[in-house]
Amino acid sequence: MRLSLPISLVSLAGAAALAFAAVAAPADDFKAAYAKAEAASRQSAALKTQWTTTVATLKAAQAAAAAGKFDEAIALAKKAEALAAASIAQARDEQSAWKDGVIH
Repeated sequence: MRLSLPISLVSLAGAAALAFAAVAAPADDFKAAYAKAEAASRQSAALKTQWTTTVATLKAAQAAAAAGKFDEAIALAKKAEALAAASIAQARDEQSAWKDGVIH
């Protein structure tokens, strides 16, 4: 009986650690995805081509994370990063594309 109590405590502590790691991993994944999206959004803002949908998607990602819906939050953060990248690509294309529309 004396031996089973320490084994039970070790098992319980191990299960608690695994449960904490399972919760912490999605939160950490969200933080990483959000940081990448926010950096891309800042870059698009610096180019003055930030889309309003990017900002709204970032806010939705934060709200989902605050509600504990980390899978949704990660997906929204990745979508925001893609939107920011698309606005950056659009800005770069338009730097030279406008010349094609000028009548000579």
